[in-house]
Order: sequence, then structure tokens, then C-alpha cells
Amino acid sequence: MDAKTYPVTRTDAEWRAMLSPEQYQVMRGHGTERPGSCALLHEKRPGTFTCAGCGQPLFIAGQKFESGTGWPSFDTPVEGAVETTEDRSHGMVRTECHCSQCGSHLGHVFPDGPPPTGLRYCINGVAMEFEPDAA
Repeated sequence: MDAKTYPVTRTDAEWRAMLSPEQYQVMRGHGTERPGSCALLHEKRPGTFTCAGCGQPLFIAGQKFESGTGWPSFDTPVEGAVETTEDRSHGMVRTECHCSQCGSHLGHVFPDGPPPTGLRYCINGVAMEFEPDAA
């Protein structure tokens, strides 16, 4: 993965044991899920989207918006939860985003989101879990 050491570290065998094959391919292999394939795309309840690899809160439901892309989209992450790196794969330059605690690939961030940030964090749903707010 990256040369950086993250606060949450696991061996490759531990990641494979705890993640589904699709989660492993996305989160540890920098893959992408099929658009429209994740139930979290349609999640509208108040709550928090957390990293499926370490449980860190990543996005608050109120920051989620419908982008029409087929992936959950957010305009702002929880402060300090998401880091970015330049991604030059697939013959283009994009900004990859990953969990600041475990380094797991989450998706990409694009400069075509709504105000006030103008950003669209396009996140693979399999890289997250959802914790609804207590009633």
C-alpha cells in the first residue's frame, strides 16, 4: 500500500480475513465498486458513515448529496478523517482519498460538488459502514 505508517495497521492476511473480497479489492487494492451497486447510495437517515476497515467516522449524513454518479457523494469529510494523494492511474490525474487512520482507499474527490465547498467526495460504499443516530 503506501509507505506511510498509519495508526491502525494490519497484515495483509488480517485485512483479507476481516474484509469481504470486494471490500479488500476496493480498500486495499485501490479498486472501484460498480456504480449503483451499494445500498449506502440510498441511505438517507441521520447518522455517520464510518470506515469499514477501522471504524473511524468519515462523513456525517447531512454532508451527503445525490450526485447522479452511482456512488455515495459528500461535500465535506469529518475533520482530519480523510487524506488525499495524487492518483495517476488509468491515464488520468485524479485526487484519491483514503482513511487517515488505516490508509484504506475510499474513492476520489473532484472539484464539481455543490457550494459551499465545491467538492464531491465520490466514495465506494463498500469502504464504509453506516451508524444511524440514536432515536
